[in-house]
Amino acid sequence: MDWYTLGIALFAAIGTFLFGFDTGIATTTIAHQSWVDYMGKPSKSQVGAIVSIYIAGEAVGSILQVFAGDKLGRIRFMQIMCVIVTIGTAIQTAAANYGMFVAGRFMAGFAVGGMVGTVPVYLSEIAAPANRGLIGGISGVGISFGSMMSNWVGFLCGLAPYGQLQWRLPLSLQIPWGIIMFIGLTTFMPDSPRQLIRAGNVDKARLEFLKIRRDLASEESTREFAFMHAQIEFEMARELTSYKEIFKLFKRRVLVSIAVQTMTSLTGTNVVGYYQTILYKGLGFNPKVVLCLAGAYGTVGFISNSLTTVFLTDAWGRRKMLITGLAGVCFWEVYSAIMLREFNGSNNTVGKGFTIAGIYIFCVTYFGMINSTTWLYGAEVVPIILRNRVMGVASFFHFVVNVAITQAGPTAFANIHENYFYVFVGCSFFFLVMAYFFFPETKQKSLEEIAASFGDKVVLLTEMEVAVEATIQQNKGGADKLEVEDRSVDKVA
Repeated sequence: MDWYTLGIALFAAIGTFLFGFDTGIATTTIAHQSWVDYMGKPSKSQVGAIVSIYIAGEAVGSILQVFAGDKLGRIRFMQIMCVIVTIGTAIQTAAANYGMFVAGRFMAGFAVGGMVGTVPVYLSEIAAPANRGLIGGISGVGISFGSMMSNWVGFLCGLAPYGQLQWRLPLSLQIPWGIIMFIGLTTFMPDSPRQLIRAGNVDKARLEFLKIRRDLASEESTREFAFMHAQIEFEMARELTSYKEIFKLFKRRVLVSIAVQTMTSLTGTNVVGYYQTILYKGLGFNPKVVLCLAGAYGTVGFISNSLTTVFLTDAWGRRKMLITGLAGVCFWEVYSAIMLREFNGSNNTVGKGFTIAGIYIFCVTYFGMINSTTWLYGAEVVPIILRNRVMGVASFFHFVVNVAITQAGPTAFANIHENYFYVFVGCSFFFLVMAYFFFPETKQKSLEEIAASFGDKVVLLTEMEVAVEATIQQNKGGADKLEVEDRSVDKVA
């Protein structure tokens, strides 16, 4: 494990942390009576619009990623998103009326919508094949960490006396993170070597690659960079601008990437996350216990997500994790639906305990097996010429499906109650079959080697190409490395 790359991944995950935190903190904000009174007692449709306008902002941000992400580059695009999310969170915090609050929500949603699809792309492109599951999976861990923190911050601020502090303080905690990430992107975070090659800046790509892959011996770095360079140039030679041509040539890879993102919403995890408080209230728990249970739910998700990202993603593989996770989601949603039907509103304490246990095990299953894996896998399976655009489209579908099923949540729970879970059981089973037959394994393979798993051509290096790259690295990369070592010796002396 290269600690430099791990540090970069943790820093980049600030972008996905903001996605998780900003999404979750609105739930507790609009629940405070102090917020309701200050905003002039907005109607139910106006309160619902706060969630809808945020997800609409995310969808627009993902569209911007499609059309501007490659032109601006990974670093520059994320810098712009950091500026926008800082402004958006500041507007929310300082909101003097409902309109100002909604405007801040849209801006923040716009920024994190572009960020959440770009971070896994960036991390997948700087990670070594052996630990790309860990490095790329950290983007998903950032989401679960943000969700957990929003739950507990909302709970603690709910204990504060009635007043604006209850909701302005949690909102203000979002502001510094965009600034911190912007500083990191500007000062020490490397650009993606693959994106630089695609932009024609091969010399800078080589320097960034040698900085990131300092774990490699000289011959290994030569071969890996030469192969990466040759494969990207081969793919660029047939780069397509028509979406019809793209779909025709890379149909399976595009569909797999979009499918894994759409799948995350259709497992029902967002519905459970947003409306778990309704489920707990239906079981007869008081408001403080309900908020505490929601905080524990987020904590369980974060811990399971972290453990599997560290120990399973690279060792066990993405395909096995997705199949196991989807099978588990189907089982535990059926279990939870049955238990809710039996014990909702009852006085059976043991039955209620087993009901909550089922909801928590669903959380462990989803976050442990699916959450990080989908964001990473969706970025891995598409070639460099399409990666950013397809991830933007995949994120767009994720947000659109998410808003549809979450907006339907209150009505569905009111009319068909726990049977709403069976909708997600059916969807999860469909994706389980899809994953089994159409999702290839990507672990331990470079991004360029993954092309072979989909039947696409992979360039075979000649010894002449390797020798040419070795000479260039010796003249350029080696000289830079020697200069760094000389400076280090001078400091020691």
